[in-house]
Amino acid sequence: MASSPTDNEHKPWYRPGLGGQMLVGLILGTLVGWVAHAWIMAGIDATTPMEQVDQANTSLDHFLSWVALVRDIFLHLIQMMIAPLVFASIVQGIAGHEDMKKVGRIGVKSLIYFEVLTSLALFVGLLMVNLLKPGVGAVLKGDTSSLSAMASSKPQTVIETLLHIFPKSIVDAMARGDVLEIVAFSVIFALAVSAAGDAGKPVLAWCESLRQVMFKFAGLIMTFAPFGVAAAIAVTVGQQGLGALLDLGKLLLTLYLALIVFMVVVLGAVIWLVKIPLKPFVRAVRDPFLLAFATANSEAALPGAFARMERFGVPRGIVGFVLPMGYSFNLDGSTLYLAVASVFIAQAAEGASGVHFGIGQQILMMLTLMLTSKGVAAVPRASLVVLIAALQSFNLPLAGAAMILGVDAFMDMARTSVNVLGNCLASVVVARWEDEFDAAKAQAEFGDEATG
Repeated sequence: MASSPTDNEHKPWYRPGLGGQMLVGLILGTLVGWVAHAWIMAGIDATTPMEQVDQANTSLDHFLSWVALVRDIFLHLIQMMIAPLVFASIVQGIAGHEDMKKVGRIGVKSLIYFEVLTSLALFVGLLMVNLLKPGVGAVLKGDTSSLSAMASSKPQTVIETLLHIFPKSIVDAMARGDVLEIVAFSVIFALAVSAAGDAGKPVLAWCESLRQVMFKFAGLIMTFAPFGVAAAIAVTVGQQGLGALLDLGKLLLTLYLALIVFMVVVLGAVIWLVKIPLKPFVRAVRDPFLLAFATANSEAALPGAFARMERFGVPRGIVGFVLPMGYSFNLDGSTLYLAVASVFIAQAAEGASGVHFGIGQQILMMLTLMLTSKGVAAVPRASLVVLIAALQSFNLPLAGAAMILGVDAFMDMARTSVNVLGNCLASVVVARWEDEFDAAKAQAEFGDEATG
């Protein structure tokens, strides 16, 4: 995406850039949601007549439904551009190069990197939850009837995951916004365009034009990002209330600390080993990270991540291939969350039943999660589906998942933003391995002299 006129200019404090505007939206949205929840639910307690409770809930839902409309319109606008953007970027990036062996090489390197990083995410989650023990002393309580639909859903098996990669219809895949299927079709289509020689050149030129148009489209939509961010966080806080944070504060603290440790230690080590300029990288991923955090939607951050990583010096072919692929296979934040949440429930269940869930069983559960978490890209609320399946497999109470459901929106914000951060870093790492990362461009676009 071409940089906007204000991207590289020094701006006064009262005219923040997009990242600053989204941060303001995040703060204002939190205040709106908190005030709405506190105002409408004031005086509601265990002694309040049910009719009055229902009336208050109806009033709150009515108000939040209008706020949610702003959020949903923004997310719909973002989601409608993902299929053409991914398609055009991959086709132009792959068919625009003569070395077709490069595609397979990038794919293998990406998968190896994804597997190592997600394994480390599980390890960090397991370590932190055993050190902090947030489940010790917690009382498992929750209405499991709300999980009936999720409990009937199952993560895909390895065979189902492999079959799911290849769509029966690209039109259907694009209509559903299935990124993995779009990637598979786009790669094969790009190989066909390259093999067609001169006959494929007009198609290649059209894809480049489409890519440029979609980046301009994204630029227009991102103008409204602060409003979408404010509405998204307002709905989350308004529905849950800040009191939910206090009820499971130790679990939330454990997850957030574990994610911070993962980002600083694991991702920081990767940045150091691969020699990626730290400050420019942080500036490059700031806006997609904030957008993913506020909306708890990784797709919302994908167009911005595409543009930022290209500006950061990653070739468009690598960005177009690695980023969408990572959305299915490199969910660092989600896998870490699964480790923390599952062991939290096991610790709480031990207090109630006295049955110890040892390190050996925890490791076995982590191995199970490592496999099942790969096949959840198209499953709604995928992390909860995988968590419920793991609890059922190891005879742990579903009441724990029902209890976590109350604060899952706050945890989803954290794990989604880390997913986006990890995938942005993955594209830079693969570019560095291919010796195609342009560090000078990264410094020019996001270095100290380029920022306001």
